[in-house]
This record gives sequence, C-alpha cells and structure tokens, in this order.
Amino acid sequence: MIRLKRLYPQLLPWLDVLALFQWGALLLKFYVSGQLQLLIHPNYNLLVLAAGAVFLVLSSLRAKHLIYRRRTGVNDGPLQHVTLFPPGLGAGLLLGAAVLGFVIPPAILASDTALQRGVNESLPYTRMEAQSFYNPIPPEERSLLDWVRTLNAYPEPDAYRDQGVDLKGFVIHSPTLPSNYLLISRFVISCCAVDAYPIGLPVQLKTDREEYPQDTWLQVQGRMATGEFDNRRQLVIVAEEIETIPTPRDPYEF
Repeated sequence: MIRLKRLYPQLLPWLDVLALFQWGALLLKFYVSGQLQLLIHPNYNLLVLAAGAVFLVLSSLRAKHLIYRRRTGVNDGPLQHVTLFPPGLGAGLLLGAAVLGFVIPPAILASDTALQRGVNESLPYTRMEAQSFYNPIPPEERSLLDWVRTLNAYPEPDAYRDQGVDLKGFVIHSPTLPSNYLLISRFVISCCAVDAYPIGLPVQLKTDREEYPQDTWLQVQGRMATGEFDNRRQLVIVAEEIETIPTPRDPYEF
C-alpha cells in the first residue's frame, strides 16, 4: 500500500496520455468504421478526423515529455492550483468515457425517441429554408426528406394526388392514426444526433399495422392520396407493395 502511494504521483500524469490516446483512437475508429454518420452530420467528418489525429499527436508528445523527465531526473515541480476534486479525476472520467465508447456502439434513434420529439410532415423553418414549389426530382425517386421539403413549399395535398412513391423508412405506430395506418419515418440531422428531429408520412395499409412492428424498416411503394384526420386534410401514401428491409448503413437524412 505504501509503495502504491509512492507510485501514484508518478503514474498520475500518464492518465492524461491515456485519455488523449483513447479519445484520438475512438474518433478515428468512428470515422473509419462509418459509425460517425450515426452521431453527426457528414459535413463535420473531416473536423472529427483532424481532432482525432491531434489527440494522438498530443498524447505522443506528452508521453515523450514524461519519458524525458524520468530519464534526466528533471522535475517540473508541483502544479499549484485550487481544485475541489482529487488529482486525476478529470482525466480518469475522460478515459472511462472513451473506453465505454469502444465497448458500447452508437445506437440508432428509433420510434420511442420519434414519438417523444414529435413526428412532423414539415421541416422547422429555423433549420431549413423553404424551397420553390417546383421539384425537379421525379416523384418515384424522391426520398422522404424530398417529399417533406416539397410539402413545406406547397402543402396542398391534392396537388400530389396519384403521384408514385417509393420510400424507405422505419415504422411508427402513431396513437393519433387508425389501426390501418402507420407512419414511415426517418430522422433528419442538422448538426448531431442530439438535435435530430423525425419526419414522416402516413401510410394506408390493406391490413392492420400490427403486421409491421415498430422500428421495422420498410420499403413502401404506392401512390399519393389525400386523407383526413381530426378534420385536417393530409397527404397519405396508399401502399401497393411493402417489403421489409434491413436497417440501412445510413439511416438518417441530412
């Protein structure tokens, strides 16, 4: 125990080295594995890559400095500062968080989060500018985000009647819809997963929605129609073909 107490001040600076190294390695791991797109907008990928590289360089420089001090016997002297926490606690917490990042993979946002945040068929005006009514993308090639953007610009549902649809998204059972309707949804990321917001469109089924469990990913083909819910006219998809698909590698819209 006495020997451990003597070694503790010598080992304490290495916590900084380990924390920097682990965070650098974690960020690079997220970038290489593609898991980064589950956490942030792709526009920030290079920034994260650069941050990971900087952390690794800093950990290397810090390690070389500590080794040099030990070999030469140079002592920088104790650092004098006021803290409410034991020495090394901050670095230890950062190190522990990085280790958890390696052990626990990023989770994909699902229906429970979507219901908590509220599923919209329009985009927040503060996050995206409305586009013109004309959409050059053919209806069958539009993504869910393309459709929501189009509705944002011109929300009259009858304008899209009988247009073809081919969409992919996950299932939400909305309590505000009849049992033969489900929501096909996706999350849109503006910056990171924390500010992600769900969008979706109702899908009219030929059967009960219990046939398609929540969070199941579907490819829905059909035609647009106008439905009415709570005295409100709304664009709905009349499903003609529904296929269960695996969760895509890039589940979010940007």
